[in-house]
Amino acid sequence: MKNRLLLTPILAWGLVLACPTLFTAAMAVPRECAVVGVGVLGSSLCQQLLDNDWKVIGITKTTNRHDDIMKQVGGDHGGKFSLELADDNLDKKYPYCVFCAPPSGFDDYPAAVEDAMTKLWDQESGGVFVFTSSGGIYGPGDSSGISTVNESSPLPDPSDNPRSARLMGAEDKVRAGGGTILRLAGLYTLDRGAHNFWMGKEEVGGRADGIINLLHYDDAAGSVVAALQVEDPTTIKGQTYLVSDGQPLTRQQICESTIKSDKYSGMKIPKFTGQDSDPMGKIYDGSATESALNWRPRYPSFDEFMAASKK
Repeated sequence: MKNRLLLTPILAWGLVLACPTLFTAAMAVPRECAVVGVGVLGSSLCQQLLDNDWKVIGITKTTNRHDDIMKQVGGDHGGKFSLELADDNLDKKYPYCVFCAPPSGFDDYPAAVEDAMTKLWDQESGGVFVFTSSGGIYGPGDSSGISTVNESSPLPDPSDNPRSARLMGAEDKVRAGGGTILRLAGLYTLDRGAHNFWMGKEEVGGRADGIINLLHYDDAAGSVVAALQVEDPTTIKGQTYLVSDGQPLTRQQICESTIKSDKYSGMKIPKFTGQDSDPMGKIYDGSATESALNWRPRYPSFDEFMAASKK
């Protein structure tokens, strides 16, 4: 034993001072995340983080759905999950933060996103701030043909679309603050999404051959988890990603896939009333995102999900 070198606390601290990078890997960022907006997407995200042994704090505007959220998430997971009101959470910052609340709940959406970054995210912690935006920011396209967009594709003039303008404003705040942006395709579950709105109606606007990009809510949440758990957070800070299942469908195809589910079996497919002059939509190319985040969808396509779904 006398030949063994004993690393005393003083010697260890000296090595840290001499070679700080030697100990960087051991100084892991605490797996603690604040989730702003605990709706369908936020609840799925909280559940997946908890399943990966994170501590999660859900931030809501009111207590109205707290009991429902607790049930959806499966309780407090031994104290690892809690819910707090946005106005009450003013003193603590978190190494990881996700803003997935929709624009509809805010008068000034960009300001709300910036406020969350400033008040909730500890930017010096080495963690990540993720903002869930929408692929709708690219606009509906035009009638001349279907174009493909990716993370670096130009965006339309914000003055042409107030909804896109709000998203662009929020994205600018996140990008400037070193956050990460995930633009999500059209979200769905068995009971939520365009298909649920369309089925049973006689007529619906839009072209039958218009393209829609899709993503299951659980896969959207999974892509956020992938961003939070990326090996080197510095590689995704200030970056924008585009997330979809890679299997775009026309409106007609979405309806045809929907009736493969027991829940919608036998329901009438609506008539789409769009004209040839209406936009045809855009196809999302998220291949670079899948590579950067090391992420793949759990549900490969809307069609497969519906075919396998039961009531």
